[in-house]
Amino acid sequence: PGGGGGAKSSATVSRNLNRFSTFVKSGGEAFVLGEASGFVKDGDKLCVVLGPRGPEWQENPYPFQCSIEDPTKQTKFKGMKSYIAYKLVPSHTGQQVHRRYKHFDWLYGRLAEKFPVISVPHLPEKQATGRFEEDFISKRRKGLAWWMDHMCSHPVLAQCDAFQHFLTCPSTDEKAWKQGKRKAEKDEMVGANFFLTISVPAGPGAGLDLQEVESQVDGFKAFTKKMDESALQLNHTANEFARKQVTGFKKEYQKVGHSFKCLSQAFELDQQAFSAGLNQAIAFTGEAYDAIGDLFADQPRQDLDPVMDLLALYQGHLANFPDIIHVQKGALTKVKESKRHVEEGKMELQKAEGIQERCNIISFATLAEINHFHKIRVRDFKSQMQHFLQQQILFFQKVTQKLEEALHKYDSV
Repeated sequence: PGGGGGAKSSATVSRNLNRFSTFVKSGGEAFVLGEASGFVKDGDKLCVVLGPRGPEWQENPYPFQCSIEDPTKQTKFKGMKSYIAYKLVPSHTGQQVHRRYKHFDWLYGRLAEKFPVISVPHLPEKQATGRFEEDFISKRRKGLAWWMDHMCSHPVLAQCDAFQHFLTCPSTDEKAWKQGKRKAEKDEMVGANFFLTISVPAGPGAGLDLQEVESQVDGFKAFTKKMDESALQLNHTANEFARKQVTGFKKEYQKVGHSFKCLSQAFELDQQAFSAGLNQAIAFTGEAYDAIGDLFADQPRQDLDPVMDLLALYQGHLANFPDIIHVQKGALTKVKESKRHVEEGKMELQKAEGIQERCNIISFATLAEINHFHKIRVRDFKSQMQHFLQQQILFFQKVTQKLEEALHKYDSV
């Protein structure tokens, strides 16, 4: 460039030396530096709006749910290979489709790559052996049901093409499935271009105060660390408690039951007619304790297991956030650097403003994601804790009932 301004425009914001950092890999760096250039179609636009609690993703105007029914064993290659397929029924189409775990896995991979600032829920883990066992299948189905709920609840994920293809493409139409799959794999709005699809509130007063954003994100980082620790702790405790109920408590109650039975057998040696009622009542008390032992063993499935399923899903989300926060932090660093360059006369103001504007977009998206996380967290933990306590109450009512039945056996003695 001719003229005196030549020296200025040559300064660039330095690039990250660590090419493996999430900020770089996600395309965040290229976007902030203004290197992304793709054509955004209207259908690809993602809107962040200002809600009562700050930035949030624009609501899905057509919300829907999708149930996952009990899976069936299916075969292909004339029975040479068998696999498990889940029946999905999305409420917005009402048409059932069958999907295998590998289809879920493919979708997860696509979405995790496409959305660097969104927490894509993790799938329940793979399992090679015993994958046809009843317990494993029902546990996985519950995990997938939670996963599906989080997908449908997310305004961005629920509406994205790959997910809609997954939910609506007829299971029998292999060709259409492959076409949609290829289309998703060729999606150009990934990486740096993904950030181009985000539109944020504009106009005076719509910009974010970067310092405030930084303190909010730091606060959230501290929150996720603490939540992760306590979720791990609760999971461990619930697991232990469940194990004790299934083995320990059951055994202890049955020991008590056995001892009462032995007492009634000893009394029977007396052979007096008038004590027969007492002997039967004591024997019945023994049986009641035996039954209570069984109740304890069956209980965790009703209350502790669902809590642990939920914790597993949230541990997946919590594992996603460090990367999301890292992209945000990388963008903030570039803004600070560009401001310094402007002050030192090494960069034109316009270029620095472009960087700040693009960082603003990443900040809006990150805050919207954080907001969404808190919203569903409150919803999920509320309903799960209610369920847990209701089940606990029912359980103790059943125990009380057994004891009352035993008590009434003595009325006629």
